[in-house]
Amino acid sequence: MVSKKIMRQLGRTNAAFNLVEEGDRILVGLSGGKDSLTLVHAMKEQQRRAPFNFELIAVTVAYGMGEDFSALIEHCRSHGIEHHIHDTNIYDTAKEKIRKNSSYCSFFSRMRRGSLYSAAEKFGCNKVALGHHLDDAAESFFMNLIYNGHLRSLAPKYRADNGLIVIRPLIQMRERQLAAAAHDNDWPTIGDEACPSMRFDVKMPYARAEMKTMLSEMEGKYPDLFTSINAAFGHISDDSFFDPERFAL
Repeated sequence: MVSKKIMRQLGRTNAAFNLVEEGDRILVGLSGGKDSLTLVHAMKEQQRRAPFNFELIAVTVAYGMGEDFSALIEHCRSHGIEHHIHDTNIYDTAKEKIRKNSSYCSFFSRMRRGSLYSAAEKFGCNKVALGHHLDDAAESFFMNLIYNGHLRSLAPKYRADNGLIVIRPLIQMRERQLAAAAHDNDWPTIGDEACPSMRFDVKMPYARAEMKTMLSEMEGKYPDLFTSINAAFGHISDDSFFDPERFAL
């Protein structure tokens, strides 16, 4: 059962950004982790409550390394969630593409996202829902700021190059809320052991881990930090920065 607090926030985020609309057929990327499991259950409940009709399917990307998704398949079946496994050769491709001691997060993220887009086209979906949350958005913002000199985060909604609309219904929720939902419901979560990078000699994602630690320390000092971050992401004075294109008076 998804908590009332999560469902209220889902409703507010959906209303603010028009994420789910009449007639949508939405593919939910279901890795089996705490975030995606909470997402698919929350959207299933949203489907039941909404005063309009939309369709929902869950798709799990198989990397081609002999994954066992039997528990996840049974979980979806028992909860009436339409679920498909999308087979790929990402693991074999990675053997050819990834260099020793290189970073892997962006590589697998791109490959996985592309596979979900392909699955969405295959199943006739017009939208793809991803399980990113506010902690992900904050970490991405500070990673881009510190390492790339770029003010950039994770949008609640955007159009991919192939025309699909990508939505992030959990983007204003905290990671700990989603972890609690998975724990309280005893959902069969899949962890890092399912990531193909565990089989390669690659760097761990130290930058994101550093951002997570930094934000945790900041939140200890400023308890309302994430409330302020959430508000700031919606109040952007872009004319106060150093982009010359914004000063063509």
